[in-house]
Amino acid sequence: LVAVDGTLLNALPKMLWALWIDEQHRASKLHLELDILKTVPVNAIITDGNANEKTVLRNFLSKDKIYVLDAGYSEYKLFQEIIDTGSSFVGRLRDNAVWEIIEDRALSDNDKKAGVQKDIVVRLGCKGKQEDLTNNVRVIEIFHKGDSSRPRKSKVSSKKTFRTTETDYIFYIVTNLMDIPAEIIALIYRYRWQIELFFRWFKCVLGCKHLLSLSVNGVSIQVYCALIASMLITLWTGCKPNKRTFEMIC
Repeated sequence: LVAVDGTLLNALPKMLWALWIDEQHRASKLHLELDILKTVPVNAIITDGNANEKTVLRNFLSKDKIYVLDAGYSEYKLFQEIIDTGSSFVGRLRDNAVWEIIEDRALSDNDKKAGVQKDIVVRLGCKGKQEDLTNNVRVIEIFHKGDSSRPRKSKVSSKKTFRTTETDYIFYIVTNLMDIPAEIIALIYRYRWQIELFFRWFKCVLGCKHLLSLSVNGVSIQVYCALIASMLITLWTGCKPNKRTFEMIC
């Protein structure tokens, strides 16, 4: 069970290879594959900030995995490539996705308690896109009940164009796992947040917001050393890396 995502590492204007917004706003990007249950990195690569995350994932693909993906990876051809590789996926669909319903599945009490409102088998995409993903998949509609006392902050993001500041909202999960209960699919996607927590720990505790080198190789070495440190902490303590265990290593 692996989560895949990317995070930006701010770079200096003199780092010409770190293409991003413009000459004054440059960044490198860490593309990471994280084992969710062990909370350890499995694959990592450094690119410029504009590198396409879906293209990088295609180089990561291997069989016998469940890839947990956010909406930035919502591409029908990529879903088919994951299936063809011999793996599965649980990912978030964009709100404007279209499909043809094949089967409407009944929900259990546990599904409803998990916020699941629909569990349907579909042919995903409009007629022009259906050849990109030839397998039927499941779409699970989930209602998220938020905390109204803690409103969500607005954030501009190129891959989350549907982002809302509302605390209560509906979102859609797509998967090719047909025999797993909908509540478990919802739980799997919930655990995708582990990679976001890892990125926060990686930048804030390990200090990887501050780059020690300006070259591609130098940034890569710093990132790999930080990932090795996090894996050593996990091996030594048997727990998820945190600030205190990092201090023990130091």
